[in-house]
Amino acid sequence: MDLSELNVFLTVARERSFSRAAQKLYRTQPAVSITIRKLEDEVGEPLFARGARSGQLTDAGRLLIGYAERILNLRDEIRRAVDDLRTGGRGELSLGVNESSIHALLPVLARYRQLFPQVHLAVRRTFSRDIPTELLNYRLDLGVASFVPQEPQLASVKIFRDELALVVSPKHRLAKRGRADLSELGEEVFVAHIVESPFRQRVIQLFAKHHVPLRMSIELPTIESIKRFVQMDIGVAIVPRMCVRWEIEQGLLVEVKVRQLRMPRDLYLLYRRREPLSHSAKAMFELLKPRSAPAPSPESQAS
Repeated sequence: MDLSELNVFLTVARERSFSRAAQKLYRTQPAVSITIRKLEDEVGEPLFARGARSGQLTDAGRLLIGYAERILNLRDEIRRAVDDLRTGGRGELSLGVNESSIHALLPVLARYRQLFPQVHLAVRRTFSRDIPTELLNYRLDLGVASFVPQEPQLASVKIFRDELALVVSPKHRLAKRGRADLSELGEEVFVAHIVESPFRQRVIQLFAKHHVPLRMSIELPTIESIKRFVQMDIGVAIVPRMCVRWEIEQGLLVEVKVRQLRMPRDLYLLYRRREPLSHSAKAMFELLKPRSAPAPSPESQAS
């Protein structure tokens, strides 16, 4: 089994067609079919259902996809690492973050860009739950999440602490007071993020614990759209404070302190254990880590 065979297999699987895969690979269809048969002989199982024009995968084919992607991604990672070593850090850096975490990282990303303008910096919006898998599959160099990963192949270091905050429009009845009890929020319309998260569940549990209705009548797909709705006085929202700090400073939103709402939210920098960081990734690590945290090394990452 070689990498070219895996590349042909993935192309057929993605295109769901032997003929389209052949066109994309600039090969003849018989040549693609021969490569797939050779790979099937090596695996010991058929990878595509016989007679299926759409390139329908068998159970063995679906199983092989994940491994093939990981192997080819690792090949690309090796190429980037060697290029990074040869060029002295003028390579690429792929950083995975969710929508809310990017607000905490913007100052550091700007500083990184000033220090290393030669590095191609790709910040990929990724659901937090998917970041560990993306790191293990070598689609990301580093990740930022609000939890410590359970995968033993990954390590983490805390880089930022935030809290959830209730924000309202300057026209809202609670804006001038700036404080409220949870019991006063039972009649409010909450604008919620449609994406499920542990903190969303904690807010729901908090309201249930105090027997206060939580009317999440509006669910929106982005933090930016939530902020706009609150500014328009359509509802109120509980969001990470770092996402609304600028709007609060500019007077576009008002934070209302809720006595029972005390939910710290830590952010962690995630990376692969037992693997040295590239020059580009190590430079980002140095900018993000707390002053007391040591830089990762092959020895420390293996512990």
